[in-house]
Amino acid sequence: MAVITISGKLASGAIEVGQLVAQKLGFDYVDKQTLMEAARALGVSDRAMLDRDDTAPPPPLRDRLIAFFEDFLERSAVAGAADPLMGTGNMEALMATTYREAAALPEAGHEFSDARYKEVITSVVKEVAARGNVVIIGRGSQAILKDYADSLHVCITAPRAVRTHRLAASDGLPEEKAKERVEDSDKGRADFHHKYFKVDPDSPDLYDLIVNTAGLSEEKVAELIATTLLLKLSRAASPA
Repeated sequence: MAVITISGKLASGAIEVGQLVAQKLGFDYVDKQTLMEAARALGVSDRAMLDRDDTAPPPPLRDRLIAFFEDFLERSAVAGAADPLMGTGNMEALMATTYREAAALPEAGHEFSDARYKEVITSVVKEVAARGNVVIIGRGSQAILKDYADSLHVCITAPRAVRTHRLAASDGLPEEKAKERVEDSDKGRADFHHKYFKVDPDSPDLYDLIVNTAGLSEEKVAELIATTLLLKLSRAASPA
């Protein structure tokens, strides 16, 4: 039961690569959007969910995430830790929080605090990892799961100029505007990791594999990651 964490800057290709890796290995895939969708389903009746899709039950991963969120809210209420942030209507907003927004949260003692955010995001990542066979994108997962058994931590990168050009092309932005967005995103990502985990997200010490996507296709990078995982698991299983 393995876990792959993939960290990457804006327009590095981390999300696309992560999806391909999950497909190749038959793993679950979890990113910010996945968590938002699960949180959005909180408080929705079974009948309402069935009405949205008459042909198939909700995906097993979403079911597990919904159950985790519900259990977390119940445990928080029992412990007397309930606050407006932890209401079902606000869990989606919490999961949607960007790196920049999370880094700007006030200290503990406020309704929407950094301590509360760290508690929730750490619990979510550990819960997802405990099920195994999953690819997790970002959210500090490489730091949260740094000592997790049977894990592979990957950093997807590319030069800023390459990422700027990609973003401009994909979003139809002027190069200057794309450059601003890339720089702002990079700063938010760095601030987030420094604040919550006291690490530099670009440090090679955090990763088993760092891949520059400037000269490689997403398919080739996904193949490299899948192969590296199998090699690492094989080595771990071999006698010393």
